[in-house]
Amino acid sequence: MRNLIEFLAKHHHWFVFILLEAISFTLLFRYNSYQNSVWFSSANVVTGKVYEWSSQLEKFFSLATVNQHLTQRNLALEQKVVELSEKLTAVTKDSSYVKADVTQQLSQFKQIPAKVVSNSLKDANNLITIDKGSVDGVRKDMGVVSGTGVVGIVYLVSSHYAVVIPLLNTKSNVSCKIENRDYFGFLNWQGGSTDQAFLDDIPRHARFKLHENIVTSGYSSVFPPGILVGKILHVYNSPDGVSYRLCVQLATDFATLRDVSVIDNTLMKERIEVMRAARDSMEVKDN
Repeated sequence: MRNLIEFLAKHHHWFVFILLEAISFTLLFRYNSYQNSVWFSSANVVTGKVYEWSSQLEKFFSLATVNQHLTQRNLALEQKVVELSEKLTAVTKDSSYVKADVTQQLSQFKQIPAKVVSNSLKDANNLITIDKGSVDGVRKDMGVVSGTGVVGIVYLVSSHYAVVIPLLNTKSNVSCKIENRDYFGFLNWQGGSTDQAFLDDIPRHARFKLHENIVTSGYSSVFPPGILVGKILHVYNSPDGVSYRLCVQLATDFATLRDVSVIDNTLMKERIEVMRAARDSMEVKDN
């Protein structure tokens, strides 16, 4: 307290000066119309700029929520389009105009929207962390897709987060095929470019063209068949010369990946189990 009093006593003339200046400006702008209008206009300009900056800042920080709502809305609208297309096909008996896309393949599955909170691109074994976990219904070995194609497979799950092994991981191994041709192989990434991977084990007798789609084969309980993975960019011989190796331009842009969906694979697992049971039953009868 003593130091405060000494400080005020030592610099009291500055405080008196500031007080008198404040009184002077108040009298000047209050009782002089011209100065008052100048002050009012300037204050409005400054206030308007402050409000504009504040609004822009608020919009920027709300983009994450807006994107999440848009993603959920897009999924709902796309699924509605699929339902209407199926009804129209049933009535007209003509499905030639119905374009196959990711949404059509996923319309019968539950999808869990999620946001990417961490994404690595420079490592050999890249990982992606999403903001949904076991409390949201996410489980290990569920497939993850974006609006453009396959992203990866859920590897680890906690209550509120999950770690995904993306296609850009040397341990990733997704069964894929050439669309409408049924030649299948396994997609793997060997490092380097983040927009390309390789599809191995395509038989030498296979007939296909560059830029044809590569889609999931459906031979596992992770992804249903027909989900877009990418397009054929180049064709090489395998190291042993008995098959083709296809360089695939990935459909998912991992550098800008923000919003994804986790596919509930309960129905796919049930289908695989039924197929295995039928196969086992047939083998028993043959014996």
